[in-house]
Amino acid sequence: MNKNNKTSLFQATLLTPALSETDEQWAFVVLPKEVSETLPRRGKTSIEGTINGHEFTATLDPDGQLSHWLKLDQHMLKVAGLVIGDLVTFDIKPMEQEPEPEVPTDLAQALAADPVAKTVWNDTTTIARLDWIHWIISAKQTKTRVKRINDACSMLASGKRRVCCFDPSGFYSKALNAPKPY
Repeated sequence: MNKNNKTSLFQATLLTPALSETDEQWAFVVLPKEVSETLPRRGKTSIEGTINGHEFTATLDPDGQLSHWLKLDQHMLKVAGLVIGDLVTFDIKPMEQEPEPEVPTDLAQALAADPVAKTVWNDTTTIARLDWIHWIISAKQTKTRVKRINDACSMLASGKRRVCCFDPSGFYSKALNAPKPY
């Protein structure tokens, strides 16, 4: 799966998002393009490594510019002793095996109600399941999400193993991007 198993070392300043859906403080960094290019895919990708020497694992999100961004939640900031504005050293590499994604409750319920779709779902690859989930959760409106879940079950039940017409990098659709910094 990996383009290489080599680690990438880089520094980045921890940014705060201009808008946040929660009151929880969190930070983010956008990976340098040359680091992102070493990763196996432009869509969601799981990594492992260190932040200022503290081990971590995370899933990167695509930034819509053929790179990735990383969210550092409050727990990760506390464990690594970091604050927004810090210049941080990252040493990352792709995970050897992409972990099984967490299936959202609404999708899990829809799959449970459609045994044929569930069988095809279980027979797809982890990356395919990650892309299906990413397509569904990237919906901006509830009605779009519901439609995508219904469409996913229909496509899976018809034997389609991969979501079609979805650019997991966000580059062509411009649907995905990193947060705007404050």
